[in-house]
Amino acid sequence: MRRHPYARWLAAAGTLLAAWIGWGLYVLATTPRVDYALVRTIDGVEIRRYPRLVLVETTADSDRTAFGRLYGYLTGANEGDEELPMTAPVRTHERSRPPGSAGWPGAGPDVTMGFFLPQEYDSEAAPEPEDETVTLTVEEPRTVAVRSFSWYATPERVERNTGALLEALEEHGLETAGEPFSLGYADPLTPPFLRRNEIAIELA
Repeated sequence: MRRHPYARWLAAAGTLLAAWIGWGLYVLATTPRVDYALVRTIDGVEIRRYPRLVLVETTADSDRTAFGRLYGYLTGANEGDEELPMTAPVRTHERSRPPGSAGWPGAGPDVTMGFFLPQEYDSEAAPEPEDETVTLTVEEPRTVAVRSFSWYATPERVERNTGALLEALEEHGLETAGEPFSLGYADPLTPPFLRRNEIAIELA
């Protein structure tokens, strides 16, 4: 029986799709996650209590630059050339710079990105970064409100979910502290339908 001329291409595409999905599931299943206690849920928003955590952070003019610095720290750009495991989520906070800021022709974002270190590391055990633009930060226990969504975290989806988060908190009389930030749980190669994104804000 003669095979359809596109059968080989369809089989190859199916194999690639299965490998893509398999990779996404593998990353989600094997990447350690930051522990927290779920306090309650209101209108699709989780109220969580996080323990004391240590982060490695940097501020850059793009996600790619920030991620590269932090990934370099995890893979040995630190005192002792120590390799540390990647954890989830990755935290991202964008702030706009005013027009005329140094190095910027106009208004634009500053991206502050943070990787949470495995919880066996405290501020004394974590190796110091070699890059002066990378710092270690200790966060004390805090309560955070979180709204989750899937697919790619486009500016439109981030804005929509941020609005829904803040509206739910206002309706329930919960006071916030600071600005909203993003939490991402997937690596760049994870299929969009397997991605988990979150918009979060600390509660007062």
